[in-house]
Amino acid sequence: MSTNQLTDPQHAETLPGAPLLEVDDLYVEFRTRDGVAKAINGVSYSVNAGETLAVLGESGSGKSVTAQTVMGILDMPPGVITGGEVRFHGRDMLKMSREERRRIRGRKIAMIFQDALSALNPVYSVGFQLAEMFRVHEGMSRRDAKAKAVELMDLVRIPAAKERVNDYPHQFSGGMRQRIMIAMAMALDPELIIADEPTTALDVTVQAQVMDLLAELQRERHMGLILITHDLGVVADVADKIAVMYAGRIVEEASVHELYASPAHPYTEGLLASIPRLDLKGQELYAIKGLPPNLMRIPPGCAFNPRCPYAQDVCRTDVPPLYEVVPGRHSACHFAGQVLEHSANTKNGGS
Repeated sequence: MSTNQLTDPQHAETLPGAPLLEVDDLYVEFRTRDGVAKAINGVSYSVNAGETLAVLGESGSGKSVTAQTVMGILDMPPGVITGGEVRFHGRDMLKMSREERRRIRGRKIAMIFQDALSALNPVYSVGFQLAEMFRVHEGMSRRDAKAKAVELMDLVRIPAAKERVNDYPHQFSGGMRQRIMIAMAMALDPELIIADEPTTALDVTVQAQVMDLLAELQRERHMGLILITHDLGVVADVADKIAVMYAGRIVEEASVHELYASPAHPYTEGLLASIPRLDLKGQELYAIKGLPPNLMRIPPGCAFNPRCPYAQDVCRTDVPPLYEVVPGRHSACHFAGQVLEHSANTKNGGS
């Protein structure tokens, strides 16, 4: 390997078996006039090439703030990174210069935003915005860049791409706009894509089409994918592993099959129980009691304890670490074993 490959993030290589991206003990807070909101409180996760990590949680749990920190687009101020590392190919991006981050962003790590209509510029055609990626990063001529834009629109299956390349964002449906956002993220063949609520406000049929397209492109190009969502149904068929976030912390990590079969944290158990089921038609839908905590006043001990049916005195005083409940499974709950046993019994028809 040459010296340039060791120092240039565009030519970085990941050792066999090493994670593509590692977020390690990350802390982020927002300093406002009203006080300090502790948005991220020691988040750690990793993603390998070709792997899909789903990050789940209610609004305000810290999912998007973590993604923005990884991408280097966090508003600072009021955001402040107070600790941790974000390593891409083993290099801490938080210590890189702005120019080094810019060379990685878009080319090596790309992001799909949740509101395509807001993310796309309304005064430029979609073809111009797609072509801009090639003009800026590849130095292509306008003619060649526009041809690449048409190729990308074909890739994400936008009908009559050649005729629609000069259309503006408002002339496309919500599902087609989301496909354009996927095309923009795929433009420079990145190694990792972060998809932040990519199916928000789309109907279920279009949701399925967008997710199938994203999964197919990921398999073809062997990319890492971080899928941020609050919708457990969206990730069931595409994720390899899941990280559940609550109040700025990861409270459970497991493979998608293990987590759906028997959650090991009360919050995850509540999320799964609140999914509508056809076999329970006519019954009242379960809802987790209470509200997520104010990040300026996170409760002592376990942040979930005011809403937790398993909570005992220790939960109100001691912050639980991320216990390894069984090999490969982690839960930040003092009674994770009890929760795991209960959810397994419930799945098997027990009490």
